[in-house]
Amino acid sequence: MAKVVLEGLTKKFGDVVAVNDVSIEIQDKEFLVLLGPSGCGKTTALRCIAGLETPEAGNIYIGDRLVNELPPKDRDVAMVFQSYALYPHMSVYDNLSFPLRMRKLPRQEIDEKVRKTAEILRIPHLLKRKPKQLSGGEQQRVALGRAIVREPKVFLMDEPLSNIDAKLRLHMRAELKRLQKDLSTTTAYVTHDQAEAMTMGDRIAVMNHGALIQLSTPISTYRSPSNTFVAGFLGSPPMNFVDCSFVDKDGKAFLDAGTFTVDVSELAAVIKEKSTSSEVVLGVRPEDTLVQNDRPRGDAVEAEVYVLEPLGAEIIVDLKIGENMLKAKTPEGLLPSIGDKIWVSFRRNKLHIFDKKTEKAIV
Repeated sequence: MAKVVLEGLTKKFGDVVAVNDVSIEIQDKEFLVLLGPSGCGKTTALRCIAGLETPEAGNIYIGDRLVNELPPKDRDVAMVFQSYALYPHMSVYDNLSFPLRMRKLPRQEIDEKVRKTAEILRIPHLLKRKPKQLSGGEQQRVALGRAIVREPKVFLMDEPLSNIDAKLRLHMRAELKRLQKDLSTTTAYVTHDQAEAMTMGDRIAVMNHGALIQLSTPISTYRSPSNTFVAGFLGSPPMNFVDCSFVDKDGKAFLDAGTFTVDVSELAAVIKEKSTSSEVVLGVRPEDTLVQNDRPRGDAVEAEVYVLEPLGAEIIVDLKIGENMLKAKTPEGLLPSIGDKIWVSFRRNKLHIFDKKTEKAIV
């Protein structure tokens, strides 16, 4: 197989910079997810790797070979599109065999590869059907099969699960991840779904406005976001953000949010070193926003239950504290009602603090 290296990749469409000086190294056999909102440049970067777009600057290596000037057919990559792109007039067998026939492989070898691929994807019973006779999930498997049958060095997948229903999407996530590990094929996978990225990727490359914002493992990206964009993009519900002023006096340091304060004396030296001003943003994830009927010891603030969002296994509660709205996950057994007064505190070892001006993480 092969690693994929992007060095200073830049792609423009007129005056719009779709990909801005992006450098990423996808390791051999790695499953890398390119994650970001629509228009962030992730699909354009994938299309540059495939050779479907020509970058203005930068180099693309597949294995040890510079492929900037190579046409798509010579890059030994296989791309799976969001739309599946199956030939409607061909049977599943013919769709799978098409890339092999284009390479003029012997008929027996083509048949062996197609049937082996069909077994891997558990679709041998569909080989005689046309795409219109298949469900969305079955069409997705055929599209994957057409990529797998070529045995390429690299798989490129552009939101391949976005057109199938939620239940099947969950199933296909696990299937795709297991399949990639079984085949040991280097994979670049594009999605805007942070749950997909967290569950499938060995590493996540978070992009925004054409730039690479953070590249790390799913757990590291979630626990240690590099700025407010990454912190707010990963997590469901997303992280709570509260504008605060950092106050350091009389040997005590705290964040003043107006309606409440949070003691950060043990973090004072780090905050003073890394912040550009006294204006900071406190970030706390809903699972680290603790709610109780009775006032706990330590820092706590009274809040009003504004909205309840029952999810079955848990309840998300929207809390109003002055002008601030926070989300929390209620513990089992706590069933508040709208309008109730409730006490809120935060897990101190899970606080995130960002510089308000630069939006970069301080803590």
